[in-house]
Amino acid sequence: MNKVMDYYSTFDEWGRLDREPLEFQINWHYIHKYLPKNGCILDNGAGPGKYAMKLAEEGFQVTLTDLTPKLVNIAENKAKELQLFNQFKGFHIMDAKDLNLLKDEEFDASLMMGPMYHLQNEQDRDAAVKELYRVTKNEGVVFVAFMSRMRHTISSLLHPEAWKPNNTIDNIEEFITTGNFNHQDKGRFTGAHYVDIQEINPFMESNGFETLSLVGSSSVGSLFSKEQWDYWTSKGQTEVDQLIELLKKTATDPYTLGVSSHLLYIGRKKDK
Repeated sequence: MNKVMDYYSTFDEWGRLDREPLEFQINWHYIHKYLPKNGCILDNGAGPGKYAMKLAEEGFQVTLTDLTPKLVNIAENKAKELQLFNQFKGFHIMDAKDLNLLKDEEFDASLMMGPMYHLQNEQDRDAAVKELYRVTKNEGVVFVAFMSRMRHTISSLLHPEAWKPNNTIDNIEEFITTGNFNHQDKGRFTGAHYVDIQEINPFMESNGFETLSLVGSSSVGSLFSKEQWDYWTSKGQTEVDQLIELLKKTATDPYTLGVSSHLLYIGRKKDK
């Protein structure tokens, strides 16, 4: 996991969600829809804490964890800067596979918005989800992010030189089989695992969760070019607001999930 820490120690993840606001807006729309009215929330693998700050603004008591010390430090400073520090129960450097500082059934809801696509080993993914199950209260809601294998296949076919070694059909076919991707160019996106969408619900259900929804975090908006976004924004804020609402509505359409780069699983913990 050292490569993951090295990558996120230099990459501006907070800025990414500002530069790509659609993902955050759609995710937050559905997170807010399913959150309890109050309580303690875990943001596990929170990065610099973009979602954690929003949760704190809503009045929740938030515990933040991440593998990368620099990101935990950034999150703590952000909480102070935004005058939200008192809404946090802790900022912890922890591996999602081993949440050893957290008690059983401690949280009314839990987010895991990053770890699952950095865990290329199936046993590691199982361990992370089992830990999420352990620390979440019975009937508590979880929000887990995945990345789409189909979307990354499309990206590789359209822009092969940007996604080496997926610049040959043989390598793309191997990727489709395994879901694992390691960028050939140093300094690019870390090794990641992309899921076959139809496997998400059964995987989470086998680990004790009842599926509530599966969301395409960028909906069909991920297909828009800069020129296409410019077209809609040129029509004014009212038209843009209507577009965003449309994209939110279509985000759960199962026939469009494959075009979204990120996916959000929403489930409820059931007593095994």
